[in-house]
Amino acid sequence: MEDTLPLPPRELNGKRLFGYSMGDLGMPLVNIFTGIYLFQFYVYTINLDPLFVSVGIFAQLFLDALFAIIFGVIVDNKKPGKLGKRRPFLLIGLPIWFAATILIWLPPKAPQGNQLFLPTAIFFWVIIIIRSLSRSLLFNVYISMLPEQSQTLKNRQKIASVRTVFSILASIVALLMPQIVSSILPNAQDAKWWTDSGRIVTTLIPIIGTGFAIFGLIAVLSIFFSVDESFHNLAGDYHHEKVSIVDRFRQMAIPLKDVSFLYLLITGFFAGLAGRTLGILVFPFQNFVLEFSGITFYTYIFISIFGKFGWYFIWIKMRKRNDILKSYSTIMIFAIIGSFLGSFFLIPILPFGVELTIYIITWSTVLGSMYSAPLFSIPLTAALVHEAAENSEERDIDIAMSKISGSYYGLASFIRTLGAAIISLIIGFILSGENQSNPIIMVLLWVGMGFFYLMALVAIKKIKIKNIEFFNHKPVKEEFIEM
Repeated sequence: MEDTLPLPPRELNGKRLFGYSMGDLGMPLVNIFTGIYLFQFYVYTINLDPLFVSVGIFAQLFLDALFAIIFGVIVDNKKPGKLGKRRPFLLIGLPIWFAATILIWLPPKAPQGNQLFLPTAIFFWVIIIIRSLSRSLLFNVYISMLPEQSQTLKNRQKIASVRTVFSILASIVALLMPQIVSSILPNAQDAKWWTDSGRIVTTLIPIIGTGFAIFGLIAVLSIFFSVDESFHNLAGDYHHEKVSIVDRFRQMAIPLKDVSFLYLLITGFFAGLAGRTLGILVFPFQNFVLEFSGITFYTYIFISIFGKFGWYFIWIKMRKRNDILKSYSTIMIFAIIGSFLGSFFLIPILPFGVELTIYIITWSTVLGSMYSAPLFSIPLTAALVHEAAENSEERDIDIAMSKISGSYYGLASFIRTLGAAIISLIIGFILSGENQSNPIIMVLLWVGMGFFYLMALVAIKKIKIKNIEFFNHKPVKEEFIEM
């Protein structure tokens, strides 16, 4: 009889939880740094045309989105080996991602007076695409592991909390270093590579980028050694099914038949539009709307630390007292308000102190909402994947999830990244020419984020969850994470 007893649900706890969640510290540290500072670096220091930079970023994000699905299907269909089913792909993508992440900060400089310098553009396009493909593989493997490694909703909630804290820490550190660099520049508004400010940037930023890449490498290795995929070998009837190209695309379409997941995809799409807009605006907003210099650049660090963590603890409390979808909707409402309040920057006679106050309120509100969203999106996505596996024809829930997890998470990553890719290209067109330093355009872009969050809110209202263990408005007891 003992052979037929069901195994207890798998969970990530202690060191394994910490090691797995390191992925949300190491990879976002690199990705946030490049995502926010890359446009600033290539346009305002390397002297490459904003449209060229946006084309590269669009290609990066689009391929990242496309290959998130392709890699998801490939990983789902891989036959488990000695190292597991998904873990080996971490070792495949890691060295390529590591090298490209360092090289992207070492481009040939565009000559003074020639922002359309093709050698710089081609270098940027090639490196960013290589980095995109390897990053897509790493991230898809990382997120698609969750439903298999954590099978209880309470444990997923704990993981979501740790991952959210790590992602907030990563965002703070990723922006702290370039803010320090900006604060020591003689003239932050003119930091082309041939100026004194530009020479400081081209010296320090590659060093910072390399340091972050090393930490990212350590984080991915931590994921590799923290997950256990030996359970695949316990399924004696597991067999590897070869899938044709047509079948692979059919498998990619499976999540689209899930109505609730479709609305979650729409939420991710508009959140991607807003998030990418904010990322591009961070430094141009400081330089040309508020005209920061010296110590005032540290205002953003204040916002990052107190705004993100302050809102994080608020949303933690709300999650324990309210339905998860209601709490997720409330996050979007606050993001909408924070975005629309930015319209006050259009008033030309505001004293600097008032502008600074509005800046702190608006940016901390939007950032706090944006970085706390995983508290809700992570368990929601995992629950929908688990629900789909339960409804499949496969009787073994482990096998069912291993077949569809990559497709679900890959499609979610595709849609969210597609939104970011589209808005990157649009912003590149908008900021071309004299608009590179136009404060009114930047304020309007900020206010536009409110409309994106509004559409995300509408989509959230349409989501229905059948699995009620976590979502039934039951208070969750506080507990410490074992290390």
